[in-house]
Amino acid sequence: MANSQVSVCYLIRTAEDDTREVLLGVKKRGIGVGKLVGPGGKLEVGETPAQAIVREIAEETGLRVNPQDLREAGKIDYSFPSHPQWDQKSTVFVLHSWVGTPVNSDELELDWYPLDQIDYSAMWDDAQYWLPKVLRGGSVSAAFTFAEDLSTVATIDVR
Repeated sequence: MANSQVSVCYLIRTAEDDTREVLLGVKKRGIGVGKLVGPGGKLEVGETPAQAIVREIAEETGLRVNPQDLREAGKIDYSFPSHPQWDQKSTVFVLHSWVGTPVNSDELELDWYPLDQIDYSAMWDDAQYWLPKVLRGGSVSAAFTFAEDLSTVATIDVR
């Protein structure tokens, strides 16, 4: 399971008061329980990152996505030297268009968060180093190594 391929997506909308918001969820199970994350997960055999994120968004939020609406925003390598089975390569997507209303799943407790009020301390430690740029329309190419506590970033390489 080392070096799993995963996809994650940040769905962004403009609220009625013109506030820009992102759909995030508190993880209910698996790696990162209790952390605030974007919808996503592992690629299944034969899936591309885009196919995987369309499936994961449907499973975790109930939303339907047109793959052509996805914007690939970068790639991130995660290394956990003290727990290498957690190592993964992530493709990051951003999305502004979908069909449906988000519903909680057995994976995520969802809510909309204003882009300027995200509590990065509730997320994986690496998010603070790259997610603000992605949410503003930028992209990321990065590698993070986590410390023995499996929570704190030990080394950062953001390009």
